[in-house]
Amino acid sequence: MSDKPVEWVGSSKDDLSAFPPEVKRVLGQGIFDAQQGNRHPDAKTMKGFDGASVIEICDDFNGDTYRAVYTVKFANVIYVLHAFQKKSKRGSKTPLQDIRLIKSRLKLAKEHFAEKYEARKTG
Repeated sequence: MSDKPVEWVGSSKDDLSAFPPEVKRVLGQGIFDAQQGNRHPDAKTMKGFDGASVIEICDDFNGDTYRAVYTVKFANVIYVLHAFQKKSKRGSKTPLQDIRLIKSRLKLAKEHFAEKYEARKTG
């Protein structure tokens, strides 16, 4: 089986690229594992989304927490929806503005998948 392609939504690729090298290695490995059909040990299902299709991988570095969020909802494609440094110092809850951004990017991913991948089947 070949690797699933990765599609980057919005600024997610640039955002992840700006992270420290140690963080990029961990989050990048998590995305690579998803491409292989596996799940990184630090990956977990995000709450607030239907089912187990939205996954986040977290890494702590130098007192900060970094996250990459991707979806495996669409057949044979990984969509990276968001990459961010968690700013809140209270608990592990994802800030509402990030949840909203992930939801809007999930809609964009659905539209992109329909245009690019489903159109191939019918075209």
